[in-house]
Amino acid sequence: MDDDVEIEMSPLCQELTDSGKTVQVEIYRGEEKGWILEVVDEEGTSTVWDDLFMTDADALEEVKSTIRDEGIGVLVGRPE
Repeated sequence: MDDDVEIEMSPLCQELTDSGKTVQVEIYRGEEKGWILEVVDEEGTSTVWDDLFMTDADALEEVKSTIRDEGIGVLVGRPE
């Protein structure tokens, strides 16, 4: 049986910087019907949203909203 899942990366993947900190925004989908949002900080720590997004643009807006409302610090470093 072939267990390989083809991953589709969104063209909206990008780096975002705020307050001197940078994160890599990864938006992708596999067999799921929605888009997965993952943010990786400079140390390689990953934050993945539990919910799927209808569009890749919705996922990008979510991470931008999170940074705007809570600050990029919530996406950087190990969770407490």
